[in-house]
Amino acid sequence: MGHTFVNHAKTAMLMAGLFALFAVVGARFGQGGLLMALVFAGGTNLFAFFFSDRIAICAMKGREVTPDNAPVVAGYDTSRLYEAVDRLRRRANLPMPRVYVCPHDAPNAFATGRSPSKSAVAFTQGLLRTMNQAELEGVIAHELAHVKNRDTLISTIAATIAGVLAFAAQWFFLIGGRREGNPLIGLVVVIVAAAGAVVIKGMISRSREYIADADGARIAGDTEGLASALAKLGGLSKQIPLIQPNPAQNNLFIVEPFCGKALTSLFATHPPIEARIGALQRLRPSIERTL
Repeated sequence: MGHTFVNHAKTAMLMAGLFALFAVVGARFGQGGLLMALVFAGGTNLFAFFFSDRIAICAMKGREVTPDNAPVVAGYDTSRLYEAVDRLRRRANLPMPRVYVCPHDAPNAFATGRSPSKSAVAFTQGLLRTMNQAELEGVIAHELAHVKNRDTLISTIAATIAGVLAFAAQWFFLIGGRREGNPLIGLVVVIVAAAGAVVIKGMISRSREYIADADGARIAGDTEGLASALAKLGGLSKQIPLIQPNPAQNNLFIVEPFCGKALTSLFATHPPIEARIGALQRLRPSIERTL
């Protein structure tokens, strides 16, 4: 529980850092323009929040799996997927999410939805083809942990503040900020704030992945399935790039989609695979004691 507590605390501090950057920029350039930016960015992200499930599923061409419609996909009987999600969501005390399979060869999975009652979990056919049952259940449990922890809401708030500061940077170049004061200092403040917001947003996403790994392992009842799945995903995702039309949604996936170019760790939405597996290995004794 200690590692999870640290990551929850880290998320809280990083969110506070985002709001502090917002306050600094507001104090420098006045609240009027920043309020307008907040309304614009807030409205955009509020729309994304309420329709995040439809947007993400549509972008990934997801096909819903139900008890009455569970086709065989890439040699995998998706009724087994539905049954595993149902069993694990009961263990997590969650309502049944909608289940989707996406026609992508790259192995990956994601969860979305503004609340547990409006949630959806999706899995690529590449994931179904490459994971054994224990690994698949580890991935499912990880995604259910995101649902349980309402990570869509957290990422929406972070994206809103980061979007406001990016908008403020663009606005500064158009109007030059306030007339009084040193314009060079103003330029540095707004650029540093906008860049800092992007970095903090990535750090928040990485902290939420550690939490979802830990809570997912507890839902699954062991760390081995998820750790093994992450090890496979780490290698396969670099060999098979995911055709992902909206990179802004990369934080949704269990591993960061590889699009043909590497990201620096500063801007990555996910921690290194090796670090995630190491954290799960350290968590194993505490989970075994609860069984």
